[in-house]
Order: sequence, then C-alpha cells, then structure tokens
Amino acid sequence: MSIVRPDPSPGRLGVVEAHRMLQEATAVLLDVRETAEWQAGHAPGAQHLPMSQLAAGAQVPSPPADSRLVLICRSGKRSRTAALLLRERGTDAVDVAGGMEEWVRQSLPIQDAAGAAGTVI
Repeated sequence: MSIVRPDPSPGRLGVVEAHRMLQEATAVLLDVRETAEWQAGHAPGAQHLPMSQLAAGAQVPSPPADSRLVLICRSGKRSRTAALLLRERGTDAVDVAGGMEEWVRQSLPIQDAAGAAGTVI
C-alpha cells in the first residue's frame, strides 16, 4: 500500500506572468516584505502582509474563485518560504521567481506608499 501525497512545493511564476495575472485579475499578488520595503516600492495593486505576520499566523486574503494567490518579496527567497508555509497550512500559493528585483529589471511598474515612483530596498 502506498500513500500518495500532493507535492508540497509550490510552483514559481516569472514576473511578467505574475504582472499579467494581476492585470487580468486572475491573481492576488501578496507582497510579504516588511513595511519599510513595501512603503519604498511595490507593484501597483499588490496587497501587503509581512512575512513576520504571516509566520505568526496572520490571516491570508482569499483570492476569488478563478484567481491564484501569488507571493512576492525582494528576491524570491521569502516568498518561496511563505508559499511553502501556506501550502503546509492547506492554502494553494505560488511565488514569483526573482521577486521585486526582477520586477524592476523587467521594467514593470512600481510605486511607493504615496503612489509616486518607487524603489526596491
């Protein structure tokens, strides 16, 4: 008798695909960086839930039925960890490879807390 378990590792998306999904409203983009990082610059339309709060058990926003929960951080390391954590808790989540650093390299929009041009710190 074998026990088949679903793959616990989340998928990864590229930044262009994540941006497209955000624009098409087929993803909730959840930025897991800390508050100062978020305020300096984030993807327009992203939601914010710091990894520290997520790890402490904070409630994660539920995406609409036809959407995915997509996590992003600065480089992709924290979002990968967060996606794994959420998968362990039974929430389907994927992360963005390269994070906000790659987002900026691909010339995708970024804004600060006031809505002006942002930066990644």
